[in-house]
Parts: sequence; C-alpha cells; structure tokens
Amino acid sequence: MNSQPEPNRAPLVYTIGILGSFLIVAVLGWAIHRYTQPAPLGEDRAAVRAKALAELRAAEAEALSTPGWLDPTKGLVRLRIEDAMSMIEREWGQNPAAGRSNLIARAEKANPPPPPKAPEKPSQYE
Repeated sequence: MNSQPEPNRAPLVYTIGILGSFLIVAVLGWAIHRYTQPAPLGEDRAAVRAKALAELRAAEAEALSTPGWLDPTKGLVRLRIEDAMSMIEREWGQNPAAGRSNLIARAEKANPPPPPKAPEKPSQYE
C-alpha cells in the first residue's frame, strides 16, 4: 500500500469554485449592462440636422436666384437680387424722391399695419 498521505485538495477546489463564481457574476453583470443600456441620445441627430441645413440652404439659394409669387392676392412677387438692384438703380437714378415714395408704398403694401386693438370692456364690478 501507499504510505504517502494524500494531499488535501479541498482548499484548492474551494478557491477555484469561488473564483469561478466571481467570474460568472462579472460576466453576467457586464452582459446585463451592455444589453440594457439605452442608445445614446441624439445618435442620429447630427445626420438629421445636416440634412435639414442642406435643405434650408437649397431653399434659400432657390429663393434668392429665381423669381416667384409671394402673395398673388396682393400682387407681391419675389425677384432675383440682380433684377431688383437694377430696377432700384434705374428708379432712384431718374427721380430719388419718387423712388423713395414708391419704396415706402411697396413696403406698406407688403406689411400692412396690424388692426387696432378692440376697446376694453368695462368691468361689471366697477
């Protein structure tokens, strides 16, 4: 028979079991954190804002370079900048006073004054 005593392996088994348990808990914690974390706020916000800015600039360029109707009922049109500048130069070059009064009349037509405020009703308790 074997006269050598068997080594006590219980502490080694317990140590491996405890370390394994900690490793399993760490992996599960990492997985839960990874899979339950919400998407960052505004992740696609930069792309949406860039697209909106490009659309806005395209609309501005189109509005500045092409004529069109602003308000057909009032007869207001949008002119290209070059056309409007040449028209103003011709008009003001011939008669500055008439050009100024014409400009004021067009501005008042495009932006009418607000309606007057309704008179306040007297309080019934006075």
